[in-house]
Amino acid sequence: MEFLSDVGGGQDHHRPSFFELAAQEQLRDLLAPVVRYVLSVFAQRNPRYLLRIVNRHDEFFALVMFFVERHYLKAWGASFAENFYGLKRRRVLGTGGDKTRAAVELTGQSEKLGKREIRMSLVFLILVPYLRSKAQDLYERLGGGVDSDLFSDTPASAHASFSAPRPLTTRVKEATARAFKTLYPYVNTSYELYLLSYNVRYLFDKTPYWRPWLDWMGVEVRRMSAEDYHNAHQTTSTLLSSPLRRLPGGLPPSYSTIFLRSLSLAPLLTFEALKFLLPTSIFFFRFLEWWYSPDGGSSRLRGKGGGKGSSGAALRAPTSATATATVGRMEGLKTPPGKGVCPVHEGPLVNPTALPTGWVGCYKCLHTWVEEKGCCP
Repeated sequence: MEFLSDVGGGQDHHRPSFFELAAQEQLRDLLAPVVRYVLSVFAQRNPRYLLRIVNRHDEFFALVMFFVERHYLKAWGASFAENFYGLKRRRVLGTGGDKTRAAVELTGQSEKLGKREIRMSLVFLILVPYLRSKAQDLYERLGGGVDSDLFSDTPASAHASFSAPRPLTTRVKEATARAFKTLYPYVNTSYELYLLSYNVRYLFDKTPYWRPWLDWMGVEVRRMSAEDYHNAHQTTSTLLSSPLRRLPGGLPPSYSTIFLRSLSLAPLLTFEALKFLLPTSIFFFRFLEWWYSPDGGSSRLRGKGGGKGSSGAALRAPTSATATATVGRMEGLKTPPGKGVCPVHEGPLVNPTALPTGWVGCYKCLHTWVEEKGCCP
């Protein structure tokens, strides 16, 4: 691990290791599933208002993250995930001796991100991931990675040869879809290999950029220094005390002025609170996944509770029809139906459905029975 830290950090103590950069990248990738899960939970209670947002989750998430990322790029000079890990972005003033001379001649303000760097950063933080997710969804909808002949009795070539003539627009759309389905895996693989080449070069200190677009923008990612934290603390303290700032005449502000000033700070405070709320929600999301998993805490508590229906042992397989019929005749019970017969209406199976107890019947019959009587037929 010491070797890897030396490779990632070198002699520059403000140069982040590759593992820090990879961690902040993973944090950003986890935000979308968490937001989707939270929205889906609330949409179950208020589908009238939230169902449309859930159905357009990618657009909603991109819009929200646009304002979040823009705030952090302007206020902290870093993306949301980079700021969470104590990283920042700065403009590269030159290379070699030119960089040293530029750093001496120019002030620290010149290293801050300008409007051009902020706009380009937003493009690669918001627009590019959005387009990639949409391309992946389209590829999966087109059946990417699955041979269509596996689920068809007639090969696709036979469909093409016997199908009736179709309009030109339909044929163009189908040809475009086939071309996209064929080319997307190669384009996506080339893109990932291109990113991997920058990762390897950054890992072995061959380049100061760990992503190609940072190279294009002339921006590198650095660790925040003690001075950066001090300036940020001063800025935050000044903003928090601004509602109580005296008026130009030296008079204390009125209650309405304090309220309006506090209201103007609400968006800023909300964005700053996200650095604590979103990571906490990710942890809570992972906890819920574990809690409701088969080996999680919920199943273990049910196993130890000993209450009704809470047994730690696995469900026993249903007894055979022969044994059940023998017991039924001895006890005067009804003999269970044979194979392919619904146990409820005692007719042929329609839309066969299996219960957790192992019995199979018609979906409609079993659903009605369980809803009304709450037990296995």
